[in-house]
Amino acid sequence: MLLVAVAAGLSACTPTIGVPVAEDAANPKCAEVVLAVPDELGELPKIKTDSQATAAWGEPGAAVTLRCGVTPPEPTTAFCQSVSSTAGSVDWIVTDDGKDTWTFVTYGRDPAVEVQISPAVKNSQSTDFVSDLNRAVSKVEQTRYCM
Repeated sequence: MLLVAVAAGLSACTPTIGVPVAEDAANPKCAEVVLAVPDELGELPKIKTDSQATAAWGEPGAAVTLRCGVTPPEPTTAFCQSVSSTAGSVDWIVTDDGKDTWTFVTYGRDPAVEVQISPAVKNSQSTDFVSDLNRAVSKVEQTRYCM
């Protein structure tokens, strides 16, 4: 009984990050993606989120967030980068919001996956960890590719 109370008390202290739910978060492919994300991203531990089809790593104010079910981007002249790993290659549209937050959105996959990297994370470590998401994101079939 005491162990249950201690476990409940500890879980109450675990931080939760608010991540807005995406339009198509109920898509069954999003469940596959979220179930396949790694427990660590780079050196950042996975933490709880408050929305369906989301994941986060780090801590509030210094996190990487993932949302599955965002609207797939149309063909664009924006920077499209193919990121390779042992799990395969994923094409991402990469943007900067002007406030030093980077956003990666999968290209050629429906539903699309969005990953946001906060300035605190971007400025403190390499963002090479995006390739660690390839296995999870590849649960959604790719139908178009970066040129």
